[in-house]
Amino acid sequence: MKLHTLPLHALLFSQAFALVPPAAIPQHGQHPVHERTSSTASLLSLHKDLVEIESITGNENGVGKYLIQYLEAQNFTVETQDVGSATNASRQNILAYLGSKRETRVLISSHIDVVPPYWPYERRGDEIWGRGTVDAKGSVATQITAVEELLAEDKICPGDIALLFVVGEEKGGDGMIKANDLGLKWEAVIFGEPTELKLASGHKGIMGVTLRAHGKAAHSGYPELGKSANEMLISGLYALLHTDLPWSEKYGNTTLNIGRIEGGVAANVIPEDASASLALRIADGEPTDLAEILLKALNTTGEVFNSTFQYGYGPIDIDADVPGNITLEMSMDIVTNTFSGFETIVVNYGTDIPNLKGDHKKYLYGPGSILVAHSDHEHLNVSDLVDAVKGYKLLIEHALA
Repeated sequence: MKLHTLPLHALLFSQAFALVPPAAIPQHGQHPVHERTSSTASLLSLHKDLVEIESITGNENGVGKYLIQYLEAQNFTVETQDVGSATNASRQNILAYLGSKRETRVLISSHIDVVPPYWPYERRGDEIWGRGTVDAKGSVATQITAVEELLAEDKICPGDIALLFVVGEEKGGDGMIKANDLGLKWEAVIFGEPTELKLASGHKGIMGVTLRAHGKAAHSGYPELGKSANEMLISGLYALLHTDLPWSEKYGNTTLNIGRIEGGVAANVIPEDASASLALRIADGEPTDLAEILLKALNTTGEVFNSTFQYGYGPIDIDADVPGNITLEMSMDIVTNTFSGFETIVVNYGTDIPNLKGDHKKYLYGPGSILVAHSDHEHLNVSDLVDAVKGYKLLIEHALA
């Protein structure tokens, strides 16, 4: 664990965290953020800066450094947690909080990695395009801005909230898994993902499967001398596609995607080996239940397969106990605006929620639609970002209440 210190603070170091002299700790009524002439302009600038830094999973170091500098400039205490990997040892989670109170009631979290390939930032009128604009740098920018506004409005103080931005969510969740080593607990955690500005009440589970078939190579002119692994694999996949998979009223159908198929070496050779990689989005039950169903279906083919199950998790129920029709003060000018409350949504994608252990309330919310994420047309509207700040403020105040 590394602690990044502020030039304003005289910090006493320990290996895990720093002790700040009482006079240096921002008190209730003191604003550790700089005054802003335009909250929206600042929000859009932060979002733009984040998106313009390429941070495909495994290469998050650049955007991490930017966030450290940004948060320190707003007088947050910033810790970094090395995650590392076999190919990149400089990957870091970022934990930020007020003063010396790293133990907080509420955590606001999202991820800073994105899927490939990189698509540059582009403004098209009221639309903002580019990789990560939605998933999930839109959440990161609006979460930070929401906290800044609540601080400026004197509605939160040290010990209330912390920010955690993690690496690796798009590829196994190693960042959030590592975050469990922080040894912290919270009453509530607000996760940022694209939910169309709706409050997610749950998401499907996930499990990965690798199916391998081993046959016997031979000359394609004499197929009776060999056994085609490709034909075996096709038989197995056909059986899986025609198997009844679990469903539920809340989450709908369990779905199976054949994401990758490999087999054979040439058109004139009977293929000896073939494999397929599958991803299942689980609507009911646990991965072990689903594995039994899949194995039973494969047994009906009469073929022998080597099946490897990358066990994930079952459906995740998420808290959605936020009342509607709540009036919020939306700015330092005490202009009030009635927030009509949250619609709820069930999403089919996975999140870092099951990777963070603990007995805390779980909320999932953010700007943009998952339907454009991971695509070459990933984009959202300026109004999505502005409204997300309002939504995060409401969630934070609800969690603290």
